[in-house]
Amino acid sequence: MSQSDDPLFSQHEHALEQAYGVCPDCGSELSIKRGKAGAFIGCNSYPKCQYTRPVVEHERVEDKVLAGSECPECGHELAVKQGRYGMFIGCTNFPACHHIEHEQNEAEVESHVTCPSCKKGQLTAKTTRYGKTFYPCDNYPKCKFAVNHEPVAGECEQCGFELLLKRQMAAGEKLQCADKKCGHFQSAQS
Repeated sequence: MSQSDDPLFSQHEHALEQAYGVCPDCGSELSIKRGKAGAFIGCNSYPKCQYTRPVVEHERVEDKVLAGSECPECGHELAVKQGRYGMFIGCTNFPACHHIEHEQNEAEVESHVTCPSCKKGQLTAKTTRYGKTFYPCDNYPKCKFAVNHEPVAGECEQCGFELLLKRQMAAGEKLQCADKKCGHFQSAQS
């Protein structure tokens, strides 16, 4: 006996179909459909009826006003809000005011190391959306220089490049030449 002939299997499948209910627009049954963005619940009368809904309903969180807070741009109160990328703190006067509070990390302080590429900008710590720190030139987009390790003012003892990178190695802290062609390691005491 195959699995599709088993009465228990067909009853279970029928019970799942009934679990999605009927279409509120046309009264036809709803079932799980698959699209390029993933699974969703859709009307069986498609294309006559275009009704769809997500498989998992996401709970919407109401904005929570932060008492005693003040927007630095317009003076209205700030609120904890939910956006497409998660929770954030923004102005209650949206859309007239687009102010959003950003976390002030110690890592976002300028390193006071001059960019070796353009010689005008400073290398500043930034964080990617995945939480990894990198150090681009603050003169972006004119200068696209960036490094992945903490920059240190200094000069490579082998090639003379004007920037070193602080690296934690098994043998302790070392300085590496920021020039990709060189990559020379020297001791941190130099």
